[in-house]
Amino acid sequence: QVQLVESGGGLVQAGGSLRLSCAASGRTFSSYTMGWFRQAPGKEREFVAGISRYGGSTYYGDSVKDRFTISRDNAKNTVYLQMNSLKPEDTAVYYCAARPQSIVYLTESEYPNWGQGTQVTVSS
Repeated sequence: QVQLVESGGGLVQAGGSLRLSCAASGRTFSSYTMGWFRQAPGKEREFVAGISRYGGSTYYGDSVKDRFTISRDNAKNTVYLQMNSLKPEDTAVYYCAARPQSIVYLTESEYPNWGQGTQVTVSS
């Protein structure tokens, strides 16, 4: 089991940037594929980005492609989400998730480990 703690959320104007971090406990971080999901009020949780265990493969939701970048530092047990050109529709609670297998999935049901979430609000 891995414990996940997100940070870096906040209020930003449209067009701005934020970097989210997700710190994981434990010594086996590199055995987990990692994902970022988000949930806006009244909407279902959606996939934002995913990264393979050693960072060689990354995946993005269509709405964030070319604006967001996922990365990880296994030495620091941390995964990041760099968010650029933010839009008001990016406003949501952002969650970090971990999957103890090698394949990156885009569906939340495949991730058994979740953080508590961090709020991102983009003003127009």
